[in-house]
Amino acid sequence: MDPQAYTPENSDERLVWYSITGTYLFWLLGAMYVVAPVIGWILLLRFAKKILVNQQHFVVSNTQKFWIVAMSLMLLALVVAHLTEGLGVAKLIKSSIGWAKGWALLAIFPLIGSLNIRPQIIYRACCIVCKHTLILLPIFMLAWLLKLPTTLYTSPLSIIGGPGPEFFSVSLYELDPASGIPRWRLFTPWAPALGMMGNLFFIFTTQEQSKRYRFYGFAGSLSMILLSQSRLALVTYLLLIGFFMFIRWYRSPWLYFVASPALLFLGFSGYSVLEKVQQSVDAFKNARAGSTRVRQELGNIALERWANEAVIWGHGIVEKGPHLVEYMVIGSHHTWYGLLFVKGLVGALALASAMLVTFISLLRFIFSNAISAVAVAILLQMFLYTFGENLEILAYLFWPGLIIIGIALKQNKSTS
Repeated sequence: MDPQAYTPENSDERLVWYSITGTYLFWLLGAMYVVAPVIGWILLLRFAKKILVNQQHFVVSNTQKFWIVAMSLMLLALVVAHLTEGLGVAKLIKSSIGWAKGWALLAIFPLIGSLNIRPQIIYRACCIVCKHTLILLPIFMLAWLLKLPTTLYTSPLSIIGGPGPEFFSVSLYELDPASGIPRWRLFTPWAPALGMMGNLFFIFTTQEQSKRYRFYGFAGSLSMILLSQSRLALVTYLLLIGFFMFIRWYRSPWLYFVASPALLFLGFSGYSVLEKVQQSVDAFKNARAGSTRVRQELGNIALERWANEAVIWGHGIVEKGPHLVEYMVIGSHHTWYGLLFVKGLVGALALASAMLVTFISLLRFIFSNAISAVAVAILLQMFLYTFGENLEILAYLFWPGLIIIGIALKQNKSTS
């Protein structure tokens, strides 16, 4: 197929294509947080209809089914915690709706990967979003230079409820409260989330066949990472580059010729290297010392209250922290702390086991199937971001990556 001619060929692909390529339109409408859950549940219903009514057969791997079980355990933990803590029916309904817009998507979109959706459609659509980013970038920069308002407006769609108004607002830029330096979050709720999407788009761009769209993808994704000024985004970007270099050249003898003396040198100078690494880590943390302190305190509070109050099922809902952590939500900025606090050991084990099973399922195909390597890269990125973000809250953004994981699992199931 002509690499310039990828277009949707069926209704499922069209839904995915326009949901991705319309990113900035949905951002202007303040509808980004709404689109992914709607698309996910619509495609799930279509999937069920094709199986039950049309009697169509789809390949679904055991790993995709495992995600359904794991995310159902999240719902069970939510219900039990609400009943145990006596939170009432109203909060239980509200939290269940939140589960449907968050954790449920981590099971729905991999399952949707079993539909007839080509990965090239997702790669191209994300490169188009990168192209739109490059086009709009001067406007965002000019807004800061002209000292325009940081946030233009908040969409009326915020009335449906969500984690906060920032998920429905149209922001031109934001200022770091500690340094006053501008950061950009574009179509995401905060700047580090933009760095996450930049890395996801970088992964997709490595698979794009068109040189023109590869340029858009690489330039746009790197711009997102730099504009976010996220330390985690930069680290993830470098690790992903190393990952794809290894996948590409793992059979080359030059890789081992270079690696052998490097490892030998590392063995002789290990102590000094460790010192340098520690100094780099300290400098990395001190780059935003205030942010690092708040994150650590949030984690400490989450762990202490989880261990002392709700070990198995968690507290059921999030709570605002004290003044010490600037009233931020306990367990935020960290998936594992948040899971332990809200859904207890059951929730944390559910996510950990699903990610581990997926990694093992994909690993043996990583060198023989390109999409398996892409899926492992996405899983690696997701794992890294569990230590800096709440995956549940950002599932509405990185859902294209979940579909790719589902497609990889389906293909591996078909060939095994």
